[in-house]
Amino acid sequence: MRVVVALGGNALLRRGERPDADIQRRNVAAAVHALAPLAAEHELVVTHGNGPQVGVLALQSAADSSLSQPYPFDVLGAQTQGMIGYWLLQALQNALPGRQVASLINQTLVSMGDPAFQNPTKFVGPVYDEAEARRLAEERGWVVKPDGAHWRRVVPSPRPQRVVETRLIRLLLSSGAIVVCAGGGGVPAIRNEEGLLAGVEAVVDKDLTASLLAEALEADALLLLTDVPRVMENFGTPHQREISNATPGQLRAMEFPAGSMGPKVEAVCRFAEITGDMGAIGSLTQAAEILAGTAGTIVTPSGTYPELGAAGPGRPSGLGPEAGQESR
Repeated sequence: MRVVVALGGNALLRRGERPDADIQRRNVAAAVHALAPLAAEHELVVTHGNGPQVGVLALQSAADSSLSQPYPFDVLGAQTQGMIGYWLLQALQNALPGRQVASLINQTLVSMGDPAFQNPTKFVGPVYDEAEARRLAEERGWVVKPDGAHWRRVVPSPRPQRVVETRLIRLLLSSGAIVVCAGGGGVPAIRNEEGLLAGVEAVVDKDLTASLLAEALEADALLLLTDVPRVMENFGTPHQREISNATPGQLRAMEFPAGSMGPKVEAVCRFAEITGDMGAIGSLTQAAEILAGTAGTIVTPSGTYPELGAAGPGRPSGLGPEAGQESR
């Protein structure tokens, strides 16, 4: 099968951890340990978040007195793709000796008419208490918003339209390579009035880009891997309930936070609706089980676990439209 995996930011840096290189290397090694069984059996494309990392680089750039102005976010996004891509590349090569692995810098086309430029929602950088966040916003011209119990900087997150290097990714996959690409959603770019590519100040949501890329690559499954075992309805309330599987319509009828679970739900719903294949959200540590349909939240047009390929496993017991209805 051809599987596209999107690693959440927690795969690289967990909340409260210092953004040191050694810490992130260890986290990447743990992520690759979970992905290695998939890579050994299937064609694999790996994308990843970059919110904490791009935020750190933005702070460093803003504080660098040798610069006349900080580096723009498209450049910072490219820097994080190179850094994180290198860690994933090396870890995958070490885990799967002899397997070819490619790590690419990608651009993702967006529209300057996207309303996201007027309403920033994408969290980047470290967390702050409210007073510190508001002070930094005043001092540096940031937009800040609450993120759970903390506050963080937000930047525009326009909807991805196309990954520019899709044909190259397809070529690498056809050669048998594992491909690490579209990190952080890809470097946001537009076509200017002369038809030339140009970067813009934004961060594209990596889950929505992963969905778009999975559709373009004709992937059999899209897995969004994070630090929660399943999507939760009414999260944080006495009525909180895990969703084992559902249709896109069932998930779209629920409300999820715009800055965190919302884009993930939108990404898997879009993929399932357009391709008819399986999208899933779940824990990185259960990647193989999610692909097998025994863990995570499985999203398909029918709400049932599909036959993935001619030799794929059948639908596990306990999953189906009835289970999806119960989860609501």
